[in-house]
Amino acid sequence: MRKIAFTYRILKFNTIFAFMNIDKYPSRLLETAVNEFSKLPGIGRKSALRLVLHLLRQDKEEVNSFGNSLIQLRNEIKHCKICHNISDSDTCQICSNPSRNESVICVVENIRDVMSVENTHQFNGLYHVLGGIISPMDGIGPAELEIDSLIERVDSGKVVEIILALSTTMEGDTTNFYIYRKLKGKEVKISTLARGVSIGDELEYTDEITLGRSLMNRVPFESSLGK
Repeated sequence: MRKIAFTYRILKFNTIFAFMNIDKYPSRLLETAVNEFSKLPGIGRKSALRLVLHLLRQDKEEVNSFGNSLIQLRNEIKHCKICHNISDSDTCQICSNPSRNESVICVVENIRDVMSVENTHQFNGLYHVLGGIISPMDGIGPAELEIDSLIERVDSGKVVEIILALSTTMEGDTTNFYIYRKLKGKEVKISTLARGVSIGDELEYTDEITLGRSLMNRVPFESSLGK
């Protein structure tokens, strides 16, 4: 009996495995849509199929609105000419807000980090989005980042403090140090987040309270070099 039960489980497993590997779709249009959705980060083919089938159950107007919003986003989105944040116009709402303190700039890796800092409600300065961090393994060097434009903003004479708010990873620390060396000797205070943000953490995954306290209790960058 045990042998029969074991054989049955093997046959059942092989049947399921074979079913999972049959990549046949009843429609070429369905397959194409699944292929496109599966290109998204964290979306496998099963999840892609579930999303596509969900859209097929919606009204055509809703699906058209969904598709048009993506097309409009890709075609009309801009990057702020000052801080490089995503914007609907040449200058983002933060940079064009006269109530923001333009003498303090928070340097972040990407747009998600801007949103994370903004959600703390503890920062009223401006931002500078680098568009990544130095990562030789990924072929990203200083030339691929918005570092030169940051130097230009400092050279304008309006900036009093630069807050380096990059992820506390090896790549983030390398980028911090590179920027520090580029700004050293200029009339600007350089600070970094307090280590309330755990080493190795990415900024976007840090809770708002911890990030807010790390921002408010920021320390001079020089003091972080000896740690």
